[in-house]
Amino acid sequence: MTLKTLVAGAATALALTVPGNAAETALVAADQARPILERLSGTYESVGPEQWYGAFGHRSFRFDDGRWSLDFTFGFDPALDQKVFTFSTEGPYALVAPSEAVPQAHHTVFFEDVKRVTLHIDDPELVAQMGMADCGLEVGVSVDISETGCANWKPVAECGEDHDLFALDTEGRLYFGVRPADNDMCTPDKVPGALLAPVAKR
Repeated sequence: MTLKTLVAGAATALALTVPGNAAETALVAADQARPILERLSGTYESVGPEQWYGAFGHRSFRFDDGRWSLDFTFGFDPALDQKVFTFSTEGPYALVAPSEAVPQAHHTVFFEDVKRVTLHIDDPELVAQMGMADCGLEVGVSVDISETGCANWKPVAECGEDHDLFALDTEGRLYFGVRPADNDMCTPDKVPGALLAPVAKR
């Protein structure tokens, strides 16, 4: 299987999963973590290279005054010198209730008011394999896909909420849930049952 095939498969599924999703550091109890999570401020990023279907990804979250944003960059190499695309989204967020599957985590709704994709590679064949050929993307340009969607990213009107897990460990790192293969966490019944590797404050 070629690297292009792996990357194309990952972009089609858009399943943000990495190995070793169990927390290595103790998680803070949900009732103690909640006021901290609701008042987060700053930037939290992947703590190292994350493997995605034979390629690599980097997550960068920003929190400020009850709002969040995400830049997820996908590329060929661990250092992401050969980037493929960046997906960006932002909006308010709201903690709902402790998770039944992961008691230290909260079911949290991350609202996605806007969705954008930036293409980093000039390879029409690969872009087509990723299902992005008809998304109006331009290399190096952040394109708003909020109304149209692109590949497995649904339009905001169809999926403006991401029902995720949200947890905090004793070192101040944040955890989100393992995403399904179809990337669909648009409704409360789609809340994950396990945690991804952490992101740490920059």
